[in-house]
Amino acid sequence: MSTRDTSAKDDPIIESRDQLVAPMRGGEKPKEAWRIGTEHEKLVFHRSDHRAPSYDEPGGIRDILMSLRQFGWEPVEEGGKVIAMRGDDGTVSLEPAGQLELSGAPLENLHHTCAETGRHLEQVKKVGENCEVGFLGLGMWPDKTREELPMMPKGRYDIMKRHMPRVGSLGLDMMLRTCTIQVNLDYSSEADMVQKFRTGLALQPLATALFANSPFTEGKPNGYLSYRSHIWSDTDPHRTGMLPFVFEDGFGYERWADYMLDVPMYFVFRDGKYIDAAGLSFRDFLEGKLEVLPGEKPTQSDWWDHLSTAFPEVRLKSFLEMRGADGGPWSRICALPAFWVGLLYDQTALDAAWDLVKDWTMEERETLRNAVPKEALDAAIPGGGKLRDLAKEVLAIARSGLATRARLNSSGDNETGFLETLDEIVATGKVPAQVLLDRYNGEWNGDISRVYKYSF
Repeated sequence: MSTRDTSAKDDPIIESRDQLVAPMRGGEKPKEAWRIGTEHEKLVFHRSDHRAPSYDEPGGIRDILMSLRQFGWEPVEEGGKVIAMRGDDGTVSLEPAGQLELSGAPLENLHHTCAETGRHLEQVKKVGENCEVGFLGLGMWPDKTREELPMMPKGRYDIMKRHMPRVGSLGLDMMLRTCTIQVNLDYSSEADMVQKFRTGLALQPLATALFANSPFTEGKPNGYLSYRSHIWSDTDPHRTGMLPFVFEDGFGYERWADYMLDVPMYFVFRDGKYIDAAGLSFRDFLEGKLEVLPGEKPTQSDWWDHLSTAFPEVRLKSFLEMRGADGGPWSRICALPAFWVGLLYDQTALDAAWDLVKDWTMEERETLRNAVPKEALDAAIPGGGKLRDLAKEVLAIARSGLATRARLNSSGDNETGFLETLDEIVATGKVPAQVLLDRYNGEWNGDISRVYKYSF
């Protein structure tokens, strides 16, 4: 989630619809300027007892963040508390229960992306040795209850924690117990955005299946392969889901702005503090009728903030965010951007991928999305067959797209190698969660603590 630490005094007031559409239209870039931004979260645990560290305790989350100064990162504060670190590789920030996230810099190719991930993991590993903590790449805490997890000192999280139980039964689990990998990608025009959005949304269940990595809740199998994905189905229906309108004729920036205007607000940021506006209407805000700020109208930054409070399977801001994957280890952090870059950054590949899914109905897309958290690659696809069959075709298209890009490293290798971990998943037919369940039911003998041996 985005990190705000200042209020801009000269921030322009929104007075026209053009200003609402401006962030999306302003994201257009020529193909040579397209970049790759990768975000990945990890669970933090004490090595001695696997407890999740609190913010203030010695060796806790604050100390972990501040220890990153040795690598050139600089602190970002909110209300006198360090809530993030900024540096050349982007931003290291906190999710609600102390999950540590790298929001990586926009980079030219996947070699740079994977190197950035490697630097970050090496840095936090060194910090972890000093603070006696480890970092776990899973889609969800495998053994913690909500009550066992700390809350980070970020104003927007307090507001969300109060609001979530009003709109769904699993929103607090989303906040406190889950981790993800996400990829942010560019587009050249409104038409390009629309094709990428539709293709990404239709194929998001495939990404969820390939990266499914959250089969445990409170120490036991939960009956799902991606429980993280299931959680999103009962978090907040106003700001999640598969967005049927994206596939309707006429979809574009204007329609996205209308959708966001109908997403209930969470907050307004003023003078370094978050004001609770949960459930209120941004449309009322535009008219100066927001209950918590009567007579005041939104600024450009208020709209940017609001654009970050919807959580569908694909999200549009000034770029497209692919949001379907569970957290995982280094190889899969590198594989997710490879998957989407291969499909979306080469026009021939994009056309081929869209051809695979363009005839699916909204009901078929919803059915697949709802089946994947439990069935992963065994889920049935429209027209017959299993998702694993589609996975082979899609990976072949992604490989072709990456080969065409021909972005080489110093050894002369292109980017296709980053797909190998996904090829292995499809070849074996077992997604990461199924591998974990085999271990749990086999060599671990039902001892969930064994999962901590697979930390970064």
